[in-house]
Amino acid sequence: MSSSKEQASISQVMCFLHEWDQGNKTVRSRMLSDFLAKNTGKTCPELELEFAQVASLFLARLTAWIRLTYMFGTCLDLQLRAVGVFLSANSSHQYMIEFLEVGGVLTLLEILGQDKLKDGDKTEALCLLQIIANAGQKYKELICESYGVKAVAECLAKSETEGTQETAAALLESLAHGNPKYKNQVYKGLIALLTCTSPRAQQLVLHILRIVQPIVKTAHHSIVEPLLNLLRSLHLEVQYEAIELIIELMQSEVRPALLRGLVAFLKPTKERNTKHKILEDPEVAKMTDSLPVLLQQAASAKTIRILAQRSEEISKELLSLRVIHHLLYAMGNQEHADAQRQASLALEYFVRMYPVVEEHVCRAMGTRLFESFMVRSIYIYTYILWWKTGKEHFSNSV
Repeated sequence: MSSSKEQASISQVMCFLHEWDQGNKTVRSRMLSDFLAKNTGKTCPELELEFAQVASLFLARLTAWIRLTYMFGTCLDLQLRAVGVFLSANSSHQYMIEFLEVGGVLTLLEILGQDKLKDGDKTEALCLLQIIANAGQKYKELICESYGVKAVAECLAKSETEGTQETAAALLESLAHGNPKYKNQVYKGLIALLTCTSPRAQQLVLHILRIVQPIVKTAHHSIVEPLLNLLRSLHLEVQYEAIELIIELMQSEVRPALLRGLVAFLKPTKERNTKHKILEDPEVAKMTDSLPVLLQQAASAKTIRILAQRSEEISKELLSLRVIHHLLYAMGNQEHADAQRQASLALEYFVRMYPVVEEHVCRAMGTRLFESFMVRSIYIYTYILWWKTGKEHFSNSV
C-alpha cells in the first residue's frame, strides 16, 4: 500500500494534469514557466519523483499541444524548452523514445520550415534536434531520413539571426560525425549552402566544410565553382575561410580545377555585377561595378602565393598554367591597388625561386623597373605607369 506521502504526491500530480487539461493558453503558459523554474537541470529520476513516476503523462500532453499549435507559435518557446528539460535529463532514454514515437523529429523539422515563426523558436527546435543527434548514430540517421539535412540547411540559409545560424551550423557538423550512411548527404548540403547570400552563414559553412572534408575524404567536383566565387566576398572573414578551404583541398582530386580557376581569375573577363542597394547612385555605381571581380583577382593572387610557398609541386603546376603571364596582367590593373600588390608579391616568389622566370620577367618589365621590383615588390604598383604602354609586349612575350 502506498504511503500517505506517496498518495499526496499522486494527488498533487493528478491535480496538475487536470489543471493542464482544463487550462487555456494563459494558464498553460504560467504552468510551463513554473515547470521550467522548478525542473530545469533535473535528472530523469528527479523528474519521476516530482511527477510521482508518471512524468511521461505530462510529456505526452506537452508534445500533443506542440503538434496542434506550433504553426501559430502559441507559447512555442516555452513548450520547446519544457521538452528540452525531458530530453536533456540524465538517463532520459525513455523520454527520448516517447518523443520520437509521436513524431517529435518531424514536428521539429516542420518548425524550421515555418516562415512566420520567430528565429528564437527555431533556435530552440534546433537545440532539441542537437540533443537527439547527440544520443547516437541511429538518432542522426533518423533525422537525415526525415529530410533533416535539407530542413536545417534551408533554416541556416534563410535565418537573419546569428544565434540561429550558429546553432544550425553546429547541428549540420554534428550530423556529419559518426554517421557514415549520411555523411555525403550532409557534405553535399553544405556545398549547396555556399551560394547563400548571408556572409555569416557563408563563413560558418566554409569552416564546417574544412572539418567535414577529411571525414568524407573524396571532394565533390561541385564545390569548385561556388568556393572560388566566394573569393569575391566583400567580407574578409569569408575570404579567409575560403582560402583555408582551398588549401585543404590541394590534397584532393579537385586540385587541378581549383588551380585553373585561380589562374583564370587573375585575368578576369569584363562583366557587370549586381549592385548593392547602397550603391545605386550612378557615380558610386560606376566606381564599384566591378569591385567583386577585382576582389576575386586580388584574393586569387594571394592564394596562389600561399599555395606556391607551401609546395614546390604546386608551384610547378601553376607555372604550367602560365601563371606568370596572368600575374603580370594583374600587376597592370590600376583599378585595384590590392590586386597589384598581391600579384607583385606572388610574382616575386616565382622570380626568386626559378631563374628562368626571372629572365622572362626582367625582359618583360625592362631592367630599370625590374630592379625596382626586386628591391620593393610590395610597392611596385607605384611604378606601373612606367610600363603600362608596354603591357601588350610583355603579355605576349611571357
